[in-house]
Amino acid sequence: MRTDFVLFGPTHLAILAAVPVLGALLARLGRTRVREVRLFLGVFLLVNELVWYGYRYRTEGSRLHEILPLQLCDLALWLTVAALLTLKPWSYEAAYFLGLGGSGMAVLTPDLWAPSWSYPTWYFFLAHGGVMVAVLYLTLAGVLRPRPGCVLRVWGITNVFALAVGTLNALLHTNYMYLCRKPAGASLLDYLGPWPVYLLAGEAVALALFCLLWLPFRRSPR
Repeated sequence: MRTDFVLFGPTHLAILAAVPVLGALLARLGRTRVREVRLFLGVFLLVNELVWYGYRYRTEGSRLHEILPLQLCDLALWLTVAALLTLKPWSYEAAYFLGLGGSGMAVLTPDLWAPSWSYPTWYFFLAHGGVMVAVLYLTLAGVLRPRPGCVLRVWGITNVFALAVGTLNALLHTNYMYLCRKPAGASLLDYLGPWPVYLLAGEAVALALFCLLWLPFRRSPR
């Protein structure tokens, strides 16, 4: 399948605008019903992901090793689900940085392979956009806040995860987290040099992005 999705076309721009607007609206309207809103978002993301796994197993079951949930955005999604359902600070902090940073980049430069009006494309934006909406809700509604030291903690967790995924890539000859080659579509990695230079440059970009996301909370009370 080939995608006809237009990067920064009207549909894409509408999605980019809808994500922060929906997150802000939920934060404004859901302050008095925090439990209901966060559980709804958590269950929605969970069910959406399980349905996707079932779809991919049914359509690509013979290539099961290639559809494991080992992308960085998969980690962000499951951490977001955990944060919504448990309100654990560690899962929220990782979801905050990886969700807004990683899933944000995915929504900005989507790596799509199916037509616009198809389930894979709509799943992509529901999953990645849903993570961002959920993290924005938890943050803007004041449910949870990043704690001091969270930048290096999450950056360390991300690198440990990348090391484990890189080992599996070598064993399975896969390309999870784009550690072996860049995505086929346009992405930020196109500006970071060839392999393996873009991996080191990506480390620096990730750390800088995490620091920027921490700035609103640098002087806030614990």
